Formats: sequence, structure tokens, C-alpha cells
Amino acid sequence: MDKAFEKLPSGTLENLLKPENKEKLTALLNHHVVSGKVLAADVKTGPVKADIIASYGVIHAIDAVILE
Repeated sequence: MDKAFEKLPSGTLENLLKPENKEKLTALLNHHVVSGKVLAADVKTGPVKADIIASYGVIHAIDAVILE
């Protein structure tokens, strides 16, 4: 996760970690979570490390923070 945040523009992470930006940080993190069971075969774009099965769901690792 640290490597992904390192790719953000300078100062972005520091700004998101300010108490007054808690809602923005929460929204950003939630943007990376999908409801339901989505397996690698269902992922259409971008490089992912596929189908890491965990007790709370399926994880697909990405190497960047999605800001859009």
C-alpha cells in the first residue's frame, strides 16, 4: 500500500491525512472497495494480482491509488 501512495502527487497524502479531510480520505478509500464477490475473470481493466481469497472477501491488489 505504501508504494501506491508514494505515486500520488507531492503533498496529496499529507493533505488527506489532516483531520478536516477525513471525509475525503474515507471516500477515496471506499472508491477502492466493491460490494459482492468479484473474481479476476470479472475484472476488465488494469493489472491486478488476482483472487486473493480472504475470510472477508476476495482481494485484487493494484499498484496505484485511484483518484478519479
